[in-house]
Amino acid sequence: MAETVGDPHGLGHRFSSQRLVGARARRLRGLHGRMVIERCERDARLRGMSITAAPILRPPRALAVFWIVAAAAGWVVSFLLYQEYIGQLTGSDPLFSCQISVLVTCGPNLLSPGGNLLGFSNSIIGMTLFLGPVYAGVSALAAPEGLRVWFWRVFTVFVLGGFALVHFFAYRSVFEYGSLCPWCMVVWLVTIPLFWFTLGWALRDGVWGRMPRFGAALLTWAPLLTVLNYALIAIVAQVRLDVLGSL
Repeated sequence: MAETVGDPHGLGHRFSSQRLVGARARRLRGLHGRMVIERCERDARLRGMSITAAPILRPPRALAVFWIVAAAAGWVVSFLLYQEYIGQLTGSDPLFSCQISVLVTCGPNLLSPGGNLLGFSNSIIGMTLFLGPVYAGVSALAAPEGLRVWFWRVFTVFVLGGFALVHFFAYRSVFEYGSLCPWCMVVWLVTIPLFWFTLGWALRDGVWGRMPRFGAALLTWAPLLTVLNYALIAIVAQVRLDVLGSL
């Protein structure tokens, strides 16, 4: 009765109820705001994780074209080497003979154990492996957005394997068989720059971690490194075999 007399219309009760409702609404709005912020931050983290987990890289167009041209030349020469190998086995004349002198010839290398590393002619290995840079170059040109880093890492290791293989063959050719195979030397000629240019780009653009300065310098000096690599093989062959004196 006293409450009715003091506040006949119940204004105090309604005012306190409104304050309670307002406070709850503010709490709900604050909670909703925090949920929205947390959701945005989570989405941003997920996007960042997806970007770092699967970055996309694309080589320069000129480098991709170089891969295709160099590998195509290597494939043609490997095919000519295979024809020479068949000619050695059957006694028939090959399309283009590589008999230039006593030392510069394909015969000793083709029929040696080193010329048949896996039990068959190394030219078959060349015809198979040179399809790799062609595929990588075509893929780079066909994918303007780029390809995953793991693809380029596999390709870099692939090219490194080819680089090591041609130096292994060069060593055996000079120090074990005492002759230089002309078609083999053309294979060396295209594989060596493939390695140096690919390694420079891979280090510059982050295929194997971010080393932009070193990779850019390596890519800039790749032509000189290629020439020095050629010169090293040529000098060793000349000192060991006197190739020029046999011509």
